[in-house]
Amino acid sequence: MQAPITLLLIAITTIVSLLAFKQPGLARRLILWPPAVDRQRQYDRLISYGFIHADYWHLFFNMLTLFFVGRYMEAQMAQMSGHAWTFPLFYLSALVVSILPTYLKHQKDPNYTAVGASGAVSALLFAYILLQPWSIILVFVIPMPAILFAVLYVAYSVWMDKRGGDNIAHGAHLAGAAYGVLFMLVMQPQVLGHFLRQLGIGG
Repeated sequence: MQAPITLLLIAITTIVSLLAFKQPGLARRLILWPPAVDRQRQYDRLISYGFIHADYWHLFFNMLTLFFVGRYMEAQMAQMSGHAWTFPLFYLSALVVSILPTYLKHQKDPNYTAVGASGAVSALLFAYILLQPWSIILVFVIPMPAILFAVLYVAYSVWMDKRGGDNIAHGAHLAGAAYGVLFMLVMQPQVLGHFLRQLGIGG
C-alpha cells in the first residue's frame, strides 16, 4: 500500500525525536510549554510537540500505530474527499485540536510540559475504528479487535492523565479520539451507519 505522507510523517518524527533525545536544547524549543505559547506567542509548539517523544518506547509505539493505521487512512481519506491533502491536514490539525484542552487547563502552569504524537495517533486510530472496528491489531504480540484496543487505549490514557509526571500528553488521547470521530462524520456522515452495521446495530 502506497502511503507517502504517512511514511514521511514517520520519518520526520523519528529523526526529530532522535535528535531531541541527544540535544536537550532542541527538545526544550519544541516541547509544549504553556508559558512559551501564552507569553512568547510560540504557537508552533502546538504542533512541534508532536514530533518529539519522552523516550524510545513512546516513539516506537506511536510510530508503529501510525504505520499500520495511517497507511490505510491516508488512502481512505483521499478516496472519500477526493484530495490527497486531506490526510496531512487531518493529522496536523489533530495535533493542535487534541492538545488544546490540556493547554488551556495548564496555560498558566510553568511546570507543565507535554510531548508526543499520541493525540494525532489517537485521532487516526478512532477514525480507523469507524471503518474497521473488527480488524485485528497486535498489542504486545497479542491479537485483539481494533475496537477493544481503542477501549483499553482510552482507559490507559485516562489513568495516566490522572497519574501524570511523564510529560506525555495523555489528556490529548481523549481529545484526539473525539476529533478523529467528528472529522470522519463531518467528511462523510454515512460512516456512522457503516460503523453501527459493523457492530450489528441497525439495518
